[in-house]
Amino acid sequence: MDPRLEQEIVSILSESNDLTIATVREDGYPQATTVSYVNDGLTIYFGCTAQSQKTKNIGHGAKVSRTANRPYASWDEIRGLSVSGKAVAITDPKEMDRVGQMMLQKFPQIARYAPADMEELVLFRITPEIISVLDHRKGFGHTDLVKVAA
Repeated sequence: MDPRLEQEIVSILSESNDLTIATVREDGYPQATTVSYVNDGLTIYFGCTAQSQKTKNIGHGAKVSRTANRPYASWDEIRGLSVSGKAVAITDPKEMDRVGQMMLQKFPQIARYAPADMEELVLFRITPEIISVLDHRKGFGHTDLVKVAA
């Protein structure tokens, strides 16, 4: 991947707080929801309750799509991402702790919302496979498509 494009992708991810994640329900219908997230480079982490529809959807199909956009004042400034990849529940305690610390640093208020029983919470890692980078600064509707090496 072009290093400048990778830097742009990481910049958009790092400067945004929320993304829309699309999963597929068991009945085949897509479900799009907003989640707050943290990232480590191109990898995204988010959490939700074990009983949430997102968790159930990911449980029967790991393929997800997500979008994230930087804030903008005019359409000429729109910069965003559409990313496809796979979501997996994090089970390694060290990774869970690291992601939890990243979340607390970015969202200190999260401590008020964390369930008393942490077993009710699931942390997910999304590894990107295909990224579409939208950048209207390069022309209205301009996109660059990137396949991420596995």
